[in-house]
Amino acid sequence: MSEAAKQALAPLREQIDSIDSQLVALLAKRAKVTAQVGKIKQQYALPVYVPEREQALLSARRSQAESLGVSADLAEDVLRRIMRESYQTQESGFVCCRQGGGKVVVVGGAGALGARFVSLFQRSGYQVVVLEQHDWYQAEQLCADAALVLMAVPITLTEQLIKQLPPLPANCVLADITSIKAQPLSAMLAKHSGPVVGLHPMFGPDITNLVKQVVVVCHGRAENEYQWLLKQLNVWGAELAVKQATEHDSAMQLIQAMRHFSSLVYGVHLADENADLTELLQLSSPIYRLELAMVGRLFAQNAELYADIMLSSCEVTALLERYQQRFNQLLALLQAKDKAGLMAQFGKGQHYFGELAGQFLHESKQLLQKAADSRS
Repeated sequence: MSEAAKQALAPLREQIDSIDSQLVALLAKRAKVTAQVGKIKQQYALPVYVPEREQALLSARRSQAESLGVSADLAEDVLRRIMRESYQTQESGFVCCRQGGGKVVVVGGAGALGARFVSLFQRSGYQVVVLEQHDWYQAEQLCADAALVLMAVPITLTEQLIKQLPPLPANCVLADITSIKAQPLSAMLAKHSGPVVGLHPMFGPDITNLVKQVVVVCHGRAENEYQWLLKQLNVWGAELAVKQATEHDSAMQLIQAMRHFSSLVYGVHLADENADLTELLQLSSPIYRLELAMVGRLFAQNAELYADIMLSSCEVTALLERYQQRFNQLLALLQAKDKAGLMAQFGKGQHYFGELAGQFLHESKQLLQKAADSRS
């Protein structure tokens, strides 16, 4: 860069530095206010995340940005990132939604996801006890006077350990967080005559907070007696989706088991092809990099957990066999160079997704922009 160009840019860069400094100072000022908001929310047992308030704020700021000649999308992106940070700052402590608090026993609380719930209950003022395999000889003592016993153990052990639980207090809530629901819920109902509920957190232990995270609720028995638990999940920021256990398990075959298996096959195929991942990443645009990242993410997880999910139901095998048949049908069209046939199948997909296809296109564009921004 020439000296003349440097001199011409210098005062403008100084202005930008000054403005950026003011922005950081405003962020600090806003953080102090949101911290106060968090304290008031906890005082009145209000949820961390209120979608109506967030949407109203974003709409107002988008309108303001447009009136000032600033990109509304830019304003929304910045605000969403700021709000995500503010949600996290409101996580230091939570109100206890059960009158008098009480004891929460987390069976498997030393595991990754179990530990996440141990932390949440502790920060909400509950007396938390972890029950692991080496503690089982004193399970009866540990579960005495429990307000909640939460099963956070591997799928393959859930039913067995439910049956091995000692008698629980009549008003104790028995719940699980397994990714299948029908069989564990049935086992809990058979074991305990008090309140029972099945929960499935649709997230892993690597999440920073529960804001906007979905927890599926499958009602079991005495719904009124575990409303405090559902309210506690709301206070933590989770969105609750109520489903029948059988409906949940059917949906999970498509949402979890099938997708995990497809990613497994793709990843193993890349390995067997001895594909150069560095080269693939170098040549990938953000969308292909993101797709590769979603496959690679699977292999950063616990192999046994994902094998158990894929093996959780014999119906998964039948579903994947139908998937294989459709794969072979489309492969036959490709082998026959049947362009019209391939386009017809594409049209079937377009009809199925309908208006959601456009929505997904918009959402994926936002994700791709963020992925491109983060690429060094």
